[in-house]
Amino acid sequence: MKPWEANIRRVAPYVPGEQPKGEKLIKLNTNENPYPPSPGVKQALAQMDCDWFRKYPDPAATVLIKALSKTYGVEEDRIFVGVGSDDVIAVAFMTFFNSRKPILFPDVSYSFYKVWADLFRIPYETPALDDNFCIRKEDYYRENGGIIFPNPNAPTGLLMPLSEVEDIIAHNQESVVILDEAYIDFGGESGIKLTEKYDNLLVVQTFSKSRSMAGMRIGCAYGHPDLIRALNDVKYSYNSYTMNIPSLVLGAKALEDDKYFKETLDKIIYTREQAKIRLGELGFSFPDSMANFIFASHKERRAEEIYKALRDNNIYVRYFKQPRLDNHLRISIGTDEEMEALYIFLKEFL
Repeated sequence: MKPWEANIRRVAPYVPGEQPKGEKLIKLNTNENPYPPSPGVKQALAQMDCDWFRKYPDPAATVLIKALSKTYGVEEDRIFVGVGSDDVIAVAFMTFFNSRKPILFPDVSYSFYKVWADLFRIPYETPALDDNFCIRKEDYYRENGGIIFPNPNAPTGLLMPLSEVEDIIAHNQESVVILDEAYIDFGGESGIKLTEKYDNLLVVQTFSKSRSMAGMRIGCAYGHPDLIRALNDVKYSYNSYTMNIPSLVLGAKALEDDKYFKETLDKIIYTREQAKIRLGELGFSFPDSMANFIFASHKERRAEEIYKALRDNNIYVRYFKQPRLDNHLRISIGTDEEMEALYIFLKEFL
């Protein structure tokens, strides 16, 4: 080992979903929205002045925060934005999880949580989901340095009732609780309104799923002004210009067309519910997902075998080779045509 190698910070990195290349493929592995952003986004992009790009973007992200404030009825000083919800959560980890007490998050959850905890040297514990992949709220009634969990959970898709979410917050008012709502628009009730009741709650959302803008990297958080102020202090301490001009402008534009937004959500939810029927007929079982994906296992065939067969035929789903998950496939909801191609292949293969 070279002398300088002893000083490298070593972590087991997050493994993102595969981004296959090519045109004739069906990509159901990264929970992207199968429909384009609103027509207003396309129009705003065509009208964008490239001369803007020679200037630094607004570090306060004013245009986007004003649009979020108008859309969700939240005061501007209660909103924080970043480069995707991953960036927002990473900043939150650095800002709020500095106790010697362990933070808590489910053992089956978004795998980036563990990576951030290791990267930032934050102690953590992972209460196990029950046999039905549900979060047991009682597991979070204990001393901790902070709590984070997704609702709906990923990769299971299970939604916790807002009353149970609030119960966890109410039992943990001495630490910050982060509610990760990446998939909330596909069938759940947001906890944003709880941020007015609990000054220790941070609700994080993203434009990557329901708003069809994964490629723009836009995330946001809602919370008490003291939380938002602390997040901005950390953000400005390492990178004031986190969001580029197109993300700010197009993100704000995406919030304007509520009719298109709801129509797209309705299509995905309809296709998801049809997928539950079709996959059930093919011998799959799964939790009752309220997200834009289904976490499925087959009664006879191993998940890895199905995953490889699909991949060989240019149909991509997500396979996690790890304990408790290694006989499940996470199948993102695509268009009706894409899902029909999936069913046809699975019927022939099985």
